[in-house]
Amino acid sequence: MTTPPVIDLIDLRFAWQDGPTLLDIPEFRVDTGERVFLRGPSGSGKSTLLGLIAGVLEPQSGKVEVLGHDMTALSGPKRDALRADRLGVIFQMFNLVPYLSLVQNVTLPCRFSSSRREAAGGDSKLNDEAVRLLSRLGLSGDRLLARPVTELSVGQQQRVAVARALIGGPDLIIADEPTSALDADARDRFIELLNEEAGRSGSALLFVSHDASLAGHFDRSVDLSEINRAKGGV
Repeated sequence: MTTPPVIDLIDLRFAWQDGPTLLDIPEFRVDTGERVFLRGPSGSGKSTLLGLIAGVLEPQSGKVEVLGHDMTALSGPKRDALRADRLGVIFQMFNLVPYLSLVQNVTLPCRFSSSRREAAGGDSKLNDEAVRLLSRLGLSGDRLLARPVTELSVGQQQRVAVARALIGGPDLIIADEPTSALDADARDRFIELLNEEAGRSGSALLFVSHDASLAGHFDRSVDLSEINRAKGGV
């Protein structure tokens, strides 16, 4: 029996209100467990596409199917629930909660999703799993872990956002420029860790960046300009 794709886009079209078409994608798919690198320069529409896949944005037309669910047919609350249960999203702006500690930020998805909480080990092991992920990303020590995220460097905040996306082994991880604040050595180690954690849980990974030199770390590399018939992007 053929396993359905994790992401399946067909005839996807998107434009901001009263603007020109920014995305016109006849077909794009990511299979179960596949790790895909999506490249394109800044402003090419990568973040917009991720917003559509994550259910934060809605297209004007076309099919956006994620984990077997037609995102265009789901209500806003049902898209939110699917995202909490089965997606790990690393936003370009991090979207951390400023008054929470590192561990509290990482465990946040599990507070909204019982299935994600159970996958992370349940209430008794939830903090331990957050500490494990943070430690793997180079963030450890009681004093550091208790600090609010506003006291961290940009690079440290970025790693907290990554740990939050990984906790509970979601079926799909979407990463929007997650290495932008890292130097070359840290960047390569980070991608190896991200791939290892995705493989550990069987997660598919869609990794977006303008840096084409990262492509060799992934199963497949796709240039957005090759699948997008529209001329512009944001």
